[in-house]
Amino acid sequence: MFFVYVLKSRKNGKLYTGHTENLKRRILEHNTKNDKTKFSYVNGPWELIFFETFDTRAIAMKQEKFFKTGKGREYIKNKILSVGA
Repeated sequence: MFFVYVLKSRKNGKLYTGHTENLKRRILEHNTKNDKTKFSYVNGPWELIFFETFDTRAIAMKQEKFFKTGKGREYIKNKILSVGA
């Protein structure tokens, strides 16, 4: 099973979208120095605000790619962030 997830920075409200096979491990990586990306380290700590599950990595990657488009960011803003507001 594969996950597409959206994290929100507790520090500055920035969003991060990714995919993984192990959601719990990946969130932990984002919130520790084990994450190799400067973006995650500089903008953390992170909280999980949304995730979806998929049967294959290919489908998860397609959904992640959608979330990173203009329409996908609008979807996140209107459907996901508005729920928590």
